[in-house]
Amino acid sequence: MMLAQDLVQSGPMVGYSSMKEALLWVQTTKAAEVHFEYFDKENPKKRFKTEKYTTEKNLGYVAKLVADEIQPGKKYMYEVFVNGRRIKRDYPMEFQAQTLWQWRTDPPEVNFAVGSCNYVNEKEVDRPGRPYGSEYEIFTSIHKKDPDFMLWLGDNTYLREVDWDSRKGFLHRYTHTRSLPELQPLLASTHHYAIWDDHDFGPNNSNGSYAMKDTASEIFKLFWGNPNYDVIKKGGITGHFQWADLEFFLLDNRYYRTANNNYTGERQMLGKEQIDWLINALASSRSPFKFIAIGGQFISSEAMYENHALFQKERNYIIQKIREARIEGVIFLDGDRHHTGLSKMQESDRVYPLYDLTCSSLTAGAHKNKEELNVYKLQETLVGVHNFGILNVSGPRKDRVLTMKIFDKDGKELWTKAIKAQDLRYRSRRR
Repeated sequence: MMLAQDLVQSGPMVGYSSMKEALLWVQTTKAAEVHFEYFDKENPKKRFKTEKYTTEKNLGYVAKLVADEIQPGKKYMYEVFVNGRRIKRDYPMEFQAQTLWQWRTDPPEVNFAVGSCNYVNEKEVDRPGRPYGSEYEIFTSIHKKDPDFMLWLGDNTYLREVDWDSRKGFLHRYTHTRSLPELQPLLASTHHYAIWDDHDFGPNNSNGSYAMKDTASEIFKLFWGNPNYDVIKKGGITGHFQWADLEFFLLDNRYYRTANNNYTGERQMLGKEQIDWLINALASSRSPFKFIAIGGQFISSEAMYENHALFQKERNYIIQKIREARIEGVIFLDGDRHHTGLSKMQESDRVYPLYDLTCSSLTAGAHKNKEELNVYKLQETLVGVHNFGILNVSGPRKDRVLTMKIFDKDGKELWTKAIKAQDLRYRSRRR
């Protein structure tokens, strides 16, 4: 007889959170009826249920259901039921509703994890030789930090040659990665948001010419729990979310991209429609820190590999528009490079510095890259081992402070840096 636990392939996972609803995700091993039950940790006798959903093979046996009977600021425990049978886990399954703080208190303290480049080995289809993925215990270390949410910065799975040209290949690769045992406790009690880069979009260095890009979008949306996608209605995964007084702008650096070596016409990584949306959204924001998440490095001056310096005209245009609109508090977050480092660019003393945190890699092969051609790098922040970041924002509403900390696979702190929101304002607005 099949045990109830055997009905689950991966998850459950907690997706986005708002004040009124949160997304719950799970993948079954075969077609099955799924629902979640949840309750306020302070009032466990009053239980709520999501709708029921029957998973389908063509949709990866994935269920995405909304818990919409929640109240601001409350923390909830939940259970997942498959074919009416409760799935037991030996780790917490929890989520939270965001806090209603506006007009009442200072915004709450926020802790979130960042990371990119997660390679899970599959010997049958991997390249011969030394395995490329390792040290999966890093996810246990992230889980122990107990972040409010995790923002995955691309290459969250690595599609292989056998996956690129079929929908079945996409479903297999995403399923294989999501099923990693070490990942399950982190999925179950931390909210998750994501963008992509080339390896979870398609082949290495892939771009807008990729024939399967709409399939890539479909499967990405199936396996992640962002509150929105394709906000510019042009395809792809561009999106946005807010946590407390912080805003996150999730960019798509693949769907509209010109090939890296195509110089025959106008070149773009993001495209004008996405950039126009970004600048307009940034200009509308009152957040003290405006986090722009993008798959590849933005600030680095190294015109190599796949960073935005290869698309210099577009990068300069974005910086120009940020400055023209006097948008304050911008922080770039990205991955891709298989090492971590912080870049800082300040064109003159009339403008505040733009920071770019590159955080890579989680489990894929790490490199001790010195970024010799990046004039904006902060040398002391370069890390060439598997690592992740925990970003903390705290303090009163008008004096928020961002503290970045980078940890190795065992959770040992490698470096820390604090950035005051007031230092990311234009001179006339600073104290």
